[in-house]
Amino acid sequence: MADDPVVNQCDCGAIAGPLGACVDYYHAVLSEEQTDPQMYRWHAPVVCAYLLQHPSRADERYLDGQFRQLQLYLDKGLDALLRVAAHQVARNKHGVRSSYDMAPLATYEPLPQGGPPRHFRATFCGLPFRDGSFVADGHPAYGHAIEAIAEATVESWRAVRS
Repeated sequence: MADDPVVNQCDCGAIAGPLGACVDYYHAVLSEEQTDPQMYRWHAPVVCAYLLQHPSRADERYLDGQFRQLQLYLDKGLDALLRVAAHQVARNKHGVRSSYDMAPLATYEPLPQGGPPRHFRATFCGLPFRDGSFVADGHPAYGHAIEAIAEATVESWRAVRS
């Protein structure tokens, strides 16, 4: 029964990998990020993609912004996404109202209705993990894997449009 793919299937449709379900990969990524500042640069797309692939674990109010953030990341790159994130942090530190500034994300598509998708071509269970690390093959390879997950996430959400 433990080897049954249906039993070992994550709610995003992925089959559990060597570390377990996507949630196990997600927690391992978050943990490793804490000791690797270069890996931490991908924190925002990791969180956005994970929550969009597993919306039952997310606060529904933020999914639209997370979907738009992934589109920004795929369109303009990691540095652009980091600039938007830094803008939000600075804005919050200066006592501005606690609402999120959506202006930098306004040109991107809203979260499609009709979701969530049940399958993604790239998931957290597929992240390469070797020698106890997600970055054993280098940070660029890790970044490419996160980008593939982000692309798959946006692609699957766009496909559920009603």
